[in-house]
Amino acid sequence: MLPYATAGEAEAALGRALTWAEAAWLRYSASVPDRYLHWPNIAITLVVYTLAPLPLALFDLAAPAAAALYKLQPKVQHPPATFFRCYMDAVRVSLLIIGPYQLISYPAAKIMDIRTGLPLPSMGEIMAQLTVYFLVEDYLNYWLHRLLHTKWGYEKIHHVHHEFTAPMAYAAWYGHWAEMLILAVPSLAGPALVPCHVTTLWIWFAARLVESLNIHSGFKLPFNAEKYIPFYGGAEHHDYHHYIGGQSKSNFAPVFTYCDYIYGTDKGYKYHKATLAKGVASW
Repeated sequence: MLPYATAGEAEAALGRALTWAEAAWLRYSASVPDRYLHWPNIAITLVVYTLAPLPLALFDLAAPAAAALYKLQPKVQHPPATFFRCYMDAVRVSLLIIGPYQLISYPAAKIMDIRTGLPLPSMGEIMAQLTVYFLVEDYLNYWLHRLLHTKWGYEKIHHVHHEFTAPMAYAAWYGHWAEMLILAVPSLAGPALVPCHVTTLWIWFAARLVESLNIHSGFKLPFNAEKYIPFYGGAEHHDYHHYIGGQSKSNFAPVFTYCDYIYGTDKGYKYHKATLAKGVASW
């Protein structure tokens, strides 16, 4: 809840006029307790998870021959029932985890010093924080992912996520409930180290989810982000990890490729790429 009743009070406190975004935030949050300002994360992530993969899913189902031209594993065609089961199971587990999380999210946010007031962060501040969050999350996720590929971790937890050896975007959230809890830690580590505004937190969770949906999409499109973002692995990098399955010793990093390069866990992928280039192997 903001300590300002009017825009005039807020402008007097800031010593300048409010931007349009700050004026909108004031109208939205002035009378809303801080605790409830963290709850939109549920709606935002569910909407993103539901809608972002939909165009490629419909393309795959409605025009499989055309979609196969861009699919990394074109021989695999998931039926509509598989898409629906994946989506429903993922949403059910997510709500099971996200619901209880909301009970502790506000105390955790207070400890992490997530602010809700004015001023809003600048675009430069948001981009700088998101960069840090992606780098921190990528590094920590890499090591937790490797732990999930130990014999115990894979058999007890991670094998659920690997049911899809040819993933679709909805498989991003598909997994064991314990895995969702474990992999939430890297996502929260960045904001814990570099506190932000709650709106930046909303953007971070949405951006991280979109990235995860992309690498699980199973598509290599002409405008894929790996062409424009240095060291970004993209869908092809992660699709190979699913293609190999439980025996995979390659491509553990979820976002960038530097961890796999530094720690030597990209050798299988490099060999596979080389054989593909020679026409010896296929997906």
